[in-house]
Amino acid sequence: AALVLLSGSAAAVVAWKWLSKRRIQKKMEEARRTRDEGLKKMAKAVQQFREQVPSVQTDVILSLPLLELSEKLQEGSLSPKTVLYTYLEKALEVTQQTNCLRHFIPECEEQLQEIQRQREKGLLYGIPVSIKDHIGHKGHLATCGLVQCLGTPMQEDSVLVKVLKRQGAIPFAMTNVPQSLFSYDCSNPIFGQTLNPLNHQKSPGGSSGGEGALIAGGGSILGIGSDIGGSIRLPSSFCGLCGLKPTADRLSVWCTHLLDTDVCSCPTPVPCALGPMARDVDSLALCMKALLCQEMFRLDPTVPPIPFNEEVYSSSAPLRVGYYDTDGYFPLPPCMRRAVQETREALQAAGHQMVPFSPPRIHYVMKLFLKTFFADGGRAWLDVFTGNIVDPSLKSQVNSCKIPRLGKKLLALILKPLQFLLLLLKLKNVAMISTCRSVKEMWNHHHEIQAYRTEFITRWMELQLDVVLCPVLGPAFNTGYPGKLLNAVSSTMLYNVLNFPAGVVPVSTVTEADEEELKLYRGCCNDPWDRTLKQAVTGAVGLPVAVQCVALPWQEELCLRFMKEVETLSRQR
Repeated sequence: AALVLLSGSAAAVVAWKWLSKRRIQKKMEEARRTRDEGLKKMAKAVQQFREQVPSVQTDVILSLPLLELSEKLQEGSLSPKTVLYTYLEKALEVTQQTNCLRHFIPECEEQLQEIQRQREKGLLYGIPVSIKDHIGHKGHLATCGLVQCLGTPMQEDSVLVKVLKRQGAIPFAMTNVPQSLFSYDCSNPIFGQTLNPLNHQKSPGGSSGGEGALIAGGGSILGIGSDIGGSIRLPSSFCGLCGLKPTADRLSVWCTHLLDTDVCSCPTPVPCALGPMARDVDSLALCMKALLCQEMFRLDPTVPPIPFNEEVYSSSAPLRVGYYDTDGYFPLPPCMRRAVQETREALQAAGHQMVPFSPPRIHYVMKLFLKTFFADGGRAWLDVFTGNIVDPSLKSQVNSCKIPRLGKKLLALILKPLQFLLLLLKLKNVAMISTCRSVKEMWNHHHEIQAYRTEFITRWMELQLDVVLCPVLGPAFNTGYPGKLLNAVSSTMLYNVLNFPAGVVPVSTVTEADEEELKLYRGCCNDPWDRTLKQAVTGAVGLPVAVQCVALPWQEELCLRFMKEVETLSRQR
C-alpha cells in the first residue's frame, strides 16, 4: 500500500510539473503571438500611409541627423506623420533582420494627433523615439525577458515617457532585452536572440541590446536605455553608437520596472540610471536638454531640479583630461587600447592637457559590484526564473549560483592545483564571495562602497582633472560569448559603483592589423578567460571601436561636451 501511495504521489508530481511547464509554454507562445500581431498592424499602417503618400523621400529623411530633422519638423518643412511612418517602415525592416523589436506601440498614432493639438512645440516635436522593454508605457508589458512579467500591463506611463510625450516625442516601439536584464548579451526564452545589424554573427550587447540594434540599423533616431553595469555603454560600443549613462536620479526612473536592482536583497548602493542612445553626441545633448525640464521635476520630486547647462556643453575651453588604456583587471583587445591612445594624441594636439591616471583597486571594486547583486548568494535572482526557464546565455551564472556554499568550497579545494583555478575564482566571485551573511555585513558593504568613492574622488581632485578618457569593452562579441565573460565588464562597471556620468563615443574601426595583433593577445597570463575573450572578438574587421568619457557626479553637460570634442576629433582623422 505504501509503495502504491508513493508511486501515485510521484506520478502526481510529474503530472503537476508537466502542466506547469505547459502553462509557461502557452504564456510564452501568447506573448510571441501578441508581438507578431502588433508588427503586422505596424506593417499595415505603413502600407496605408505609403498608398496615401507614395512620394516620400525615405532615404533623405533617414539620413538626417537628429538636430537637422528636429529643425525641419519645427519649421514645418517635414510633417511628424511622414517622419513617423518612415521610421516605422525602417524599424520593420531592421527587426526582420535582427529581431530587435519586442513590441510596436500602436498608441503612437494617438500621440501623433496629440502633439498637433499642443499649443507649443516641444524640443522633441515629431521625433519618433524607441524605448527599452522595461521602461513603463501605459497598456504595455514590461517583461524583462521573464515569464513572470507576462501578466499585467503597466497602469500608467513612466515619468520619463510622460516627459518625452510632453516634449512632443512619439514613442513608437519597445525593444528586446536579455532575460532578467542581468547580461550584456540580448537573448531571452520568450522573444529570442537579437543580432548586431553590422554583423549578424555578433551580439548587439546588452542589456539595452534591442535599442542598440534598432538605432544602429537605422530604425530609430533616438532611444532610451538603462545602465547598471554598462547596459547603455556596451551596446553603444558594440553597435557604433553614442550613449550616455547619467548620474543615477538625474533622470527619473519612476514607473520603470527595475529588475536590474530587484535582484539585490537589500537597498542597492549601485543604482540604475536611464539615459539616451543615438548616432551622435548632439542628439544625446538635445534629449537631455528636453528631459531636464520643469515637467520632470514636477512629476518626480526626487529628481534634483537642475536644468541642462547649455553654457557648459557649448564651452570650448581646454580641458585637463586624465587617461588610462587599461584598468589592470581585465586586459581588453589591442584595438580598444589603440583607440584610447589615438584619442589621447588627438586631444593633446588640440590643446587639452593630458594627465596619466590609474583607477585604484579594480579587483576590489569588482568584488563590491558583484556583492551588491548577489548579497544573498543569488537566491533572489534565481527566484525570477519561473519554471526554471533559463536562457542559454545565463546558464553558467545561474548554475554557479545554485551550487551550495559548501560545494563551492570543496570544488575550490579539489581544483586548486589545476589550471582552472582562475575560472573557478571567477565563479566564486559571482556566487560565494559575494554573500552578505548578516545585516552588519550588509551595512559594512555599503560603507565600503562609499569609502571607495571618496578615495577615487580624492585622487581625481588631487590631479585637478576635469574629465577622464578610458577604454570600454569591445569590439562586438560573437553571439553566445557575453555570458561566458561576466567579469569583462570592469571597464563600465566601475562608473556604476562610483555613480559618475559616463558616455561612449565610436572613434575608429577594427583593422586587419588589429586582427593580426589579436593573434598575439595573451591578456593577463593566457588563462581560459583570456583565451575566451580572444575567441569572442575575432572576426571584427570593420566593426566600430569606441572609447569611454567620464565626469564627476551631476556633470552630464561636461561629460557630453568632452564626448563631443572626442567625436569631432575622431571625424577629422
